This record gives sequence, structure tokens and C-alpha cells, in this order.
Amino acid sequence: MTALSATLDYRGRRMQVSLEEPLDISIPIIPGEMGVNCFYAPPPEAWPVEAGSFIGDTAQGGSVNFFNLRLVPHGNGTHTECVGHISSKRYSINQCLRRFHFLAKLITVYPRKIENGDRVVVQEDIEQALHPGEAEALILRTMPNDDLKRKTNYSGANPPFIDAQAMQYLVRCGIDHLLTDLPSVDREEDAGALAAHKAFWKYPDAIREQSTITELIYVPSSIPDGLYLLNLQIASLELDASPSKPVLFVLK
Repeated sequence: MTALSATLDYRGRRMQVSLEEPLDISIPIIPGEMGVNCFYAPPPEAWPVEAGSFIGDTAQGGSVNFFNLRLVPHGNGTHTECVGHISSKRYSINQCLRRFHFLAKLITVYPRKIENGDRVVVQEDIEQALHPGEAEALILRTMPNDDLKRKTNYSGANPPFIDAQAMQYLVRCGIDHLLTDLPSVDREEDAGALAAHKAFWKYPDAIREQSTITELIYVPSSIPDGLYLLNLQIASLELDASPSKPVLFVLK
């Protein structure tokens, strides 16, 4: 079997990448109550199409499986969103995300507990791991990190979020694509301020239309911090967000 590999050139640095060992950091969307969930979104549902005598379920005697699907991208699993998530103007993720491969850096941080009990990812901790011009995408893994992230219901739990100043630092570093295992970069209840989203997209004054935020990923602890080739896959939906499948490849 022929090995599948490629050469990546980034700002004068040449790296080799093997395309045969992908590291999937998405959380699958599982119909029913078993998957990850947030913001009180109803769980995803899948049910067979019925038309006359036809039923799209081989378990019920149908000739094929042919299912309807109902889901909430922002609440039911790994998803990628564009500035259309917060803007009055309609932007779709299918229009905003025009490239799908990026040099990405994976870092691990501990959210800090502040006086009011919130747990926040702050600029100081990101600065220690990420420097300007180092990558196009940042993958932010938070601690503690375990398999429970694949099935936690975050609704009403006030999960950790990212400080707006930290998001401004990412912009200064040239990060166009942020991926995080948090359900949102903003506080669960913030009276609609959305300070972190707005800081990252520079909304509304200098909107970064090409930039995306991916939430509810899961990066196993076995994957070390460092640089990777990121393949960010979405469905071709004309909506502000899409279920997505970010995949990492080791660089050498």
C-alpha cells in the first residue's frame, strides 16, 4: 500500500504530514438523550420517512433506511459557526468558510475561577502558549479533560467561557479559526452581551467574515499540545452554523 503524505509550507517553514492517521476531534450527534447538549436545546431526533405503504426503515420491513433528522447545530454536538450567529445581516457558514485546511496549534489551559464563581479562560494563560503569527487556527482544550465531555448536558451549569480580552489577543495573533471544547465562548447567561463572540469577529465595526468559531469539540488527553494540520469539515448549509467534523493530522 502506498503511503499518503503531503508537504506543508507555512511562512517559510516546511513540514511533512501523513494523511493516513487522522485524529477526529468532533463529538458525534447522537439521536436521543445520550449525546452532549447545551442551552436547553431539544435532543436530536431521527425517524423514518413514511409515504403511503412505504416506510424508510429496514427494521420495520422497509427496503431502505431513509430517515428524517431534526437537530439544533448550536446545542447538539460539535458545530462551526460564523458571524451570522450574532449579526443582523444574514451570513451563512457555507459562504464564510471558503478554505478547509489550516495550520493549527493545540494548547491546553485551566479556566480560572474568579470571585463570582465563574470559570474563565484568560489572556495571560493563552499568551504563555500562543504567539503572534504562529498559526491560523487555535484548538483550545480545557482542563479537566475526560470522556464525559462527549455526553455532558451543560444546560444551567454555567460552564467555563473565554474572556473577551483573550479573544482580542487571538485576533492580534492572526487566529482566524478558534476551536474549543466549551459549549460557548461566552457565559451561558450574559444578558445578550456576547462579548467574546463580538471581540473575535470584531463585530460590528470591522467584521471578520472569514473567521469561524467551533464549539463542543473533544480532544483526548493522548493528543499532545503542538502544531497540526487541521481539516475543518462542514455540511453545505446556508445557515449561520453547521454540524462539523474537525480532523487533525500530525506534522513532522
